[in-house]
Amino acid sequence: MENKHATYSPAFHLISWIALIGGIVTYLVGLWNADMQLNEKGYYFAVLVLGLFSAASYQKTVRDKYEGIPTTPIYYITCLAAFIIAVALLVIGLWNATLLLNEKGFYGLAFFLSLFGTVAVQKNIRDSGFEHPKETLAVADDFTE
Repeated sequence: MENKHATYSPAFHLISWIALIGGIVTYLVGLWNADMQLNEKGYYFAVLVLGLFSAASYQKTVRDKYEGIPTTPIYYITCLAAFIIAVALLVIGLWNATLLLNEKGFYGLAFFLSLFGTVAVQKNIRDSGFEHPKETLAVADDFTE
């Protein structure tokens, strides 16, 4: 399959990685230094991991559908639901947290910067030459025969 999105910007690629790594590191440094119990830190860490994974998976699924690559509706819905749950868990957690308002804003901004970064990096990796070779699909078919 020919890559329809062959435009590649090194500047956007670099900024995407900076956003992803910067958002994650900022969030984790803030979490490390937070005056919270370990179970609270674990909650916010798990929400970040769920958010990153679900954002990348949802972006990939949407892109697959757009490019005509078969995707199952249940996986599409699962990715979207996981993304919504991750965002809701962060919002509910921060709403009920006994943190200063600027601390809540810090975690929210770092979280959403990380989500943007993961979607942008996923897009860049795919656009920079990742293709769905027919050989890969043929190998998969060999296992089903």
